[in-house]
Amino acid sequence: MASSGKNKLGNNVQELRNSINTLFSNIRFSSPDKPIKSIVVTSSVPNEGKSTVAVELARAMAQSGARVLLVETDMRRRTLGTILGVHAESGIYSVITGQVPASEAVIAVPRVQRLYFLDAEPRIPNPVEVLSSKRFAKLYDSMMASFDYIVFDTPPVGTFVDAAVIAAMADATVLCARVGEVKRDDLRGAYEQLQAAGANVIGVCATFCESLNTSYYYYYYSEDGTRTKKKRSKK
Repeated sequence: MASSGKNKLGNNVQELRNSINTLFSNIRFSSPDKPIKSIVVTSSVPNEGKSTVAVELARAMAQSGARVLLVETDMRRRTLGTILGVHAESGIYSVITGQVPASEAVIAVPRVQRLYFLDAEPRIPNPVEVLSSKRFAKLYDSMMASFDYIVFDTPPVGTFVDAAVIAAMADATVLCARVGEVKRDDLRGAYEQLQAAGANVIGVCATFCESLNTSYYYYYYSEDGTRTKKKRSKK
């Protein structure tokens, strides 16, 4: 039984990473004339899996051979350090206030070559003012010059305006939506808020999807909105 459970867990992780690789490919091909370098990952409400998406997307980018920086900008509910298993001594606030150089605050992520992490300190006062500051804009420009990709994990759009502030300067924004849980009005409201801020929302990433054997089945939606499981034709 233990072995079976382990295999199931491994399959779930592989399915997640296969999906993230597809997401990464879609991001790369979404703007061929102006390659996307900085990506905001956000959601409409909490607990939609955006931080996991941000980490796995950054990992996929690094594994492709790119130099990638993952940035914690959800300053009220920091989770990236816990997911990655790393915690830096300094973070964004120390850098933009001149206490430490960015080169000291940015740390390498163990076991993932070319992936780096910039954390945020706990209890940062007025996160919106920090992210809206000229010093953060200067840090953003410096990061853009030093890395092939930058991935920002932000608070949910429907809870705080932080995501909209960063999305306005980033090349693209991915909006995560938890299947079966997210409310249409919340998702629409988040999209409209991002649009109003001038964000380039390139798509919605569905999270917490049912695990299926993709070799045989897929889901589609009929005109009346009913989801149907259809056997995939063999070619």
